[in-house]
Amino acid sequence: MDRRQRKTRQAIYNAFTQLLKTGSYSRITVQEIIDTADIGRTTFYAHFETKDDLLSSLCSEIFDHVFSEDLQKEKTHDFSDHHDTRTMITHVLYHLQEHMDYLPGLVAGESGEIFMHFFKQHLKDLFSAVLPESAYNAPYDYVLNHMICDFAETVRWWTANRQYSPEEISDFFFETTTHPLT
Repeated sequence: MDRRQRKTRQAIYNAFTQLLKTGSYSRITVQEIIDTADIGRTTFYAHFETKDDLLSSLCSEIFDHVFSEDLQKEKTHDFSDHHDTRTMITHVLYHLQEHMDYLPGLVAGESGEIFMHFFKQHLKDLFSAVLPESAYNAPYDYVLNHMICDFAETVRWWTANRQYSPEEISDFFFETTTHPLT
């Protein structure tokens, strides 16, 4: 993709996320995205077949960076010296926090299904890399699914309760995931 195409694609992402800040995904039209991005209809469709395609692409853009295995020092955090599961989860939360102004619009309604599908795929890769198969008596795929769903719903809850830091959300997750019910 050349520089002009990347710039246009970024304008579309920016318009879309700006609209998500004030409205639900289902109410946003392609025409609103086109108008906000100040592009033509043909240009939009040269980049994305549908609004769902745009959402899928945005999720991929977010998650490809968020779930990067190469942890580097960044403006808001530095986990470059740590590579444990808690660090990876907190790293994910920091990046999701960067998108918190429009994340509630992504995790709610019909867009939530698409967002969660991509999110859970990445979580499966993350958790399956660190979860030992013999750590539980329950079937491995059950435990893996439980952890994925637990963290995904933790993030959904966090979008409605934003007063907590990424470290606090990570602590909540690990406290409730690692302690058995008694």
